[in-house]
Amino acid sequence: MPKLAKNKPHGVLQNGFFATVNDYPIAGGWGLKGKLFAVGDASGSVHAFDGTSGQEIWKHPQAHIGGIMSMSVSPNGAQLASVGQDGQLAIWNFADGQLQHRTEIASGWVEHVAWSQDGNYLAVSAGRVVTNLSSSGEKIWSSKNHPSTVSALGWVTDQELSTACYGRVTFFNSSTGQENERLEWQGSLVSLALSPDGNIIACGSQDKSVHFWRRSNGQDSMMSGYPWKPSELAFSHDGLLLATGGGEDVTIWSFEGKGPEGTTPGVLEFHQAPVSSLAFSPHQRNLASGCREGGVVVWSVGKKGSGRGLGGAPVNGSV
Repeated sequence: MPKLAKNKPHGVLQNGFFATVNDYPIAGGWGLKGKLFAVGDASGSVHAFDGTSGQEIWKHPQAHIGGIMSMSVSPNGAQLASVGQDGQLAIWNFADGQLQHRTEIASGWVEHVAWSQDGNYLAVSAGRVVTNLSSSGEKIWSSKNHPSTVSALGWVTDQELSTACYGRVTFFNSSTGQENERLEWQGSLVSLALSPDGNIIACGSQDKSVHFWRRSNGQDSMMSGYPWKPSELAFSHDGLLLATGGGEDVTIWSFEGKGPEGTTPGVLEFHQAPVSSLAFSPHQRNLASGCREGGVVVWSVGKKGSGRGLGGAPVNGSV
C-alpha cells in the first residue's frame, strides 16, 4: 500500500486549477502542447481552459444537442473533434474554438471518435457502423453493420483501423474500408487497447475477463478473475505493460519474455472504489489511475508490473 495522503494533493500531484462546466464532464483532452484543456459535458457544451491558470478561453454552450459522447484531439494538438447524441461530428480549431466543419453521421448517437496517428483520418462509430472521414470531415467510407453496437475503436497504424463489438475485433483498411482481418471471441467485448507496435490487441469482456491476441502468430489468451468487467485498459509506451481495471485494484500484466501467460500480475492497491480511468505517460512507465469515488494516483511501474505511488489527489466526483 503506497503511503499517499487521501485528503489532499501529495507527491508529484499538486494543486492546479479548478473550473466548472455546465453539466457532468464526459470527455476531455489537452491541445496545443498542453496550453489548453478542453472539456465536453452532458449538456452538450464544449469548454476550453488555459492549461496553467484555468481561465476559460472559449466555449460553445450547445455544441451538440442532447450531450457530448466523445472527443478526440488531433495529433498536432491543433484540432478538436467532438461527437454527440445529435448524431453529428464537429471539428473545432483548438486555439480559438472556431467551428471548422460539422457533418451528420447518423440519426442516433455517435458514441466514439478517434484521430489516426498521422492526423489524416478521423474515425467515428454510431450504433453498428463505423465511418472513416478525412481530416477535414469528408466521408471516405462506412462499414457494413457489425453484429452489435461498436463498443470501442482504435487505430493500429495510419493505414489500419480496429473496432470491437460482441464476438469479434475487426480490422479495416483506412483508405478503402476493406476488412483486413477478424479476431473472434464468443463474448461481449466492452473495451479495446492496442500495443504501440500494433501486435497485441487487448479487450475487456462482459464476462469479467481480459482477452488478448498476438497478431504476429495468431496466439490468443485470457486473463480472468476480475470482480467487474474491465472497461479500462492501457498499454505502456513501450508495449511491455498492460494496465487493467475491473475492480478497486489496478492489475498490471507484463509482456516481458514469454509473459503474461503463466505469470502473476502486479497489483496496485489504493483506491476504495472501482477503477474508472487509466493512462500511461507517453514517454515512461508512469501510470495515472482514477476511481469512481474521486481519487487520482500516479504510480511508477516496474518491468514486472509492481509499482509504487508517486503522488495522489482527491477529486470531487467520479474520475
